[in-house]
Amino acid sequence: MQITYDPAVTSYGELLDVFWKQIDPTDPGGQFADRGSQYKTAVFYHDREQKEISEKSKSDLGKSGRFSKPIATQILPFKSFYPAEDYHQGYYKTQPERYKYYKKGSGREDFIKQAWPEPAAGSACRRKPPEAEMRKLLTPLQYEITQNCGTEPPFDNKYWDNKQEGLYVDVITGEPLFSSRDKFDSGTGWPSFTRPLKSDGIVEKEDNSYGMNRVEVRSREGGSHLGHVFEDGPLPEGRRYCINSASLRFIPKKDLKKEGYEAYEQLFRE
Repeated sequence: MQITYDPAVTSYGELLDVFWKQIDPTDPGGQFADRGSQYKTAVFYHDREQKEISEKSKSDLGKSGRFSKPIATQILPFKSFYPAEDYHQGYYKTQPERYKYYKKGSGREDFIKQAWPEPAAGSACRRKPPEAEMRKLLTPLQYEITQNCGTEPPFDNKYWDNKQEGLYVDVITGEPLFSSRDKFDSGTGWPSFTRPLKSDGIVEKEDNSYGMNRVEVRSREGGSHLGHVFEDGPLPEGRRYCINSASLRFIPKKDLKKEGYEAYEQLFRE
């Protein structure tokens, strides 16, 4: 598919954000029901800038923890474009029923819903924004930690000694991650929790960086780097989720309803 766009309206990076959410980027042999090299996914760049942007976008997706398999989509130089047959032009408009049937029957629709679920109705969560918007949304420290797996200094961060009751949510998407009820003083100088709010709300990945064997923790929806989990926490769980304050936003108990998290008020009524 060839796209003509106005850089004053959208960016190449934002187009890539949309592209990744329409395919299975981990499939090296085709797409869903269509198998073979002619169905493999690729991003074609026209110049050095597009190459660098697309390679970084692919790398960021791979590091996000959203997919358990490596990203197979290739980044290739543009050489030529071949228009599809006439009956394929605007197919979703000219053959809407067939298009819907194929999208569902091929497995594409279910895959996209599973990989990129919509926030629940009434939820305060939002989608991860495009790169340019994210850089405006976050401080340099927040960006470095959530997007580049950075680490903030111990005892010199926002929530390490916060004792208020409330929720800790992803600083980018707002997805609920941890409860103050599960927070404890680990003596490490970082916010520490015995467990996540929901077992499927985070993603754990093996991390062998810096010569260490650790387990990285990321938010499932936003793919934000949060910190690491260790097996030296208090019983009965025995786990310590060591999280960077810069990856989190704290919602005090009194503000849950105002912020759109009223469904979690019951956690603090006991």
